[in-house]
Amino acid sequence: MPKKNPPAVDAEAPAEAGRPPGRRLRAYATRELETAIEALGWRGSRLHLGVHLARKGLRRVRATLALGGAALGPGAAWVDRGLRDANRDLSALRDAQALVETFDRLLRVAADEAHRTLLRRGRRRAAAVRAAAARQARADDPDLSARRGLLRVLRAALRALPWEPLAAPHWRAAVADSLRRVERARQRARASGVDEDWHEWRRRARRLSQQQRALQAAGLGEDAPPFDKRQAERLGEAQDLNLLLDHCGKRSPFAKPDRLALRAFARDELARSRSGIDPHGSS
Repeated sequence: MPKKNPPAVDAEAPAEAGRPPGRRLRAYATRELETAIEALGWRGSRLHLGVHLARKGLRRVRATLALGGAALGPGAAWVDRGLRDANRDLSALRDAQALVETFDRLLRVAADEAHRTLLRRGRRRAAAVRAAAARQARADDPDLSARRGLLRVLRAALRALPWEPLAAPHWRAAVADSLRRVERARQRARASGVDEDWHEWRRRARRLSQQQRALQAAGLGEDAPPFDKRQAERLGEAQDLNLLLDHCGKRSPFAKPDRLALRAFARDELARSRSGIDPHGSS
């Protein structure tokens, strides 16, 4: 059995204890959205870290909305779609940064000098692609102000949702559904070996961990779902290798000899990474 993480202690949970649970969840989601808005205002070399933190915050807000389900009314679906689209709109910037981070991680563990030389060349090219993506983003939306403005609108809509009536049966049903989805995704990925199925497993596991975080932050840790953080991290690392493989196709930024060598290297690393993931763990 995978080792489960002990419940995280949220510094704000004691202060939240006297407030209705729905209001606590709303406060958590609002804080995450405000953090995302602030992070998207970071400039210069902090742009990519800001985008990473913003996307993480948007996913956490969506996970919190899912805890309320239909009880939050039809407006919740509109807010969720807006957050989803905003997250996707930032994916090119995030992918550019994630590719550089993947090379950095691989360089930390690669022992073969030929591989290290290949990875260093790949990283230099990935860094150039990242810089070009940042320049384009700044040209299209200076300081990402339009994106931040949209998130402010979504923040107002989020706060206007009917959070007060939320009760334990709502988020317990949502957690049970997340657990079922993670297990189905795990079985599908293991049976098929298809990259998209593995990516779906990773997405489901991440949503489960985000719901655990939201419930703990709201002082509702007794209902927080368990998950294996290390396994979730390994699923993420495997997905990063898929990102590298995606950049080794016909429209690859890498020169053809490097593209072929990187593809072979990434495939070997991906197989090794997946074999290290507990086949029986569901999250």
